[in-house]
Amino acid sequence: MKKILETERLVIREFNLNDAEFIIQLVNNPTWIKFIGDRGVKTTEDAEKYLISGPLKSYAKYGYGLWAVIEKESKKPVGMCGLLKRDYLEYPDIGFAMMPEFAGNGFGYESAKATIDYAKNSLQLNILSAITVSHNVNSINLLNKLGLEFEKNIRIPNDKEELMLFNRSL
Repeated sequence: MKKILETERLVIREFNLNDAEFIIQLVNNPTWIKFIGDRGVKTTEDAEKYLISGPLKSYAKYGYGLWAVIEKESKKPVGMCGLLKRDYLEYPDIGFAMMPEFAGNGFGYESAKATIDYAKNSLQLNILSAITVSHNVNSINLLNKLGLEFEKNIRIPNDKEELMLFNRSL
């Protein structure tokens, strides 16, 4: 397991196939489904395919991706945070999701702030984007707290829902 970052309360590391059960829990919780959508990940095999075609592929191609967020004290995974390079966005974007039982305790901010610092200092990125649906008030508030500013509404290919695009110079 490759550790990427460490904060006061969290270890942020690369995902691996041993995280399949956690991925099933994370992507099927009601908050994820409501704001991100159903990814069709229901079995261990589905979760392994999700990890291989998503985070693991991104690590190999770009040197970054979505990472596991682990609480130091309990050593339990509490969510994911990281960077994505999407074909339809000009700049890499930050993504994050916490398990509902760990929401509201600052883990999202702590992991996202560390990820932004890493993007600037280690990856030498100049601009970072973020996307979210307009009804995800918690995500919008966190993006604003992190210094990302709303730029415009966008539609991504093959998706009917409009997304809010945020950007921040690093």
